[in-house]
Amino acid sequence: MDMGLTNKTALVTGSTKGIGKAIAIEIAKEGVNVLINGRDYEEVERIVNEVKSDFPTTSPQNATGDIVDSHQREVLFQKYPNIDILVNNMGIYEIMNYEDVEDEVWEKYFRTNVLAANGLSKFYLPKMLNNEFGRIIFIASEEAVMPSGQMPQYCMTKSMLLSLSKSLSKLTTGKDVTVNTIMPGPTLSENVHQIIEDMYANKDMTFSEKEKAFMSENLPHSELQRFIRPTEIGRLTTFVCSPFSSAFKGSPLRMDGGLVPTIF
Repeated sequence: MDMGLTNKTALVTGSTKGIGKAIAIEIAKEGVNVLINGRDYEEVERIVNEVKSDFPTTSPQNATGDIVDSHQREVLFQKYPNIDILVNNMGIYEIMNYEDVEDEVWEKYFRTNVLAANGLSKFYLPKMLNNEFGRIIFIASEEAVMPSGQMPQYCMTKSMLLSLSKSLSKLTTGKDVTVNTIMPGPTLSENVHQIIEDMYANKDMTFSEKEKAFMSENLPHSELQRFIRPTEIGRLTTFVCSPFSSAFKGSPLRMDGGLVPTIF
């Protein structure tokens, strides 16, 4: 299916690995010119070259910058003042006990997972409204609606993205501009893959067997009983970016593998 995205320009934050890279690749397949973002110039350049090699009709660009830093965001805005699609993917997480989360940690997570994405959205949304087309997508988590209690500082910020998305969506009335949130469940990033391998290092098992054992032991309520692949999230994101997704307005889109037990 042609998604109608040829020659659109998309900024995908945190797109040198994991979900962000998968999103960049999947939308590049549809002819999108992707702005690859990360803090390491050489790493970003490597992904730019990879995308250009695989999708030679597109024009991926290097958008290196620490988007948590408002000054570096300004540099990014000057270099790329107009885009059609913004995917706010970059974020941080770690397992922490509530009693260990000091004010400085709360503030760090708020600046990184919320204010950085808000800063980008605040700059690009008015331009999208003027152009009467645009897509802003926040990558949240099932933890936004079903906190595990293991990452309170992370869950708080992901819940905030749902509210921010809905608020911004209210500004798009009558325009083919959408603001939505995608909530992936447990995903097989590079880090997760290595964790699983390490956990069962002494077992004579294939990775598939290790994955099934982990899910059975740790996430028995998952209906999928495997980790979501980043490419799956990339494909969903691609559709939400497309002109065919205009009816999604301020929507929290769950892709959790059946882990969340509620209807809504």
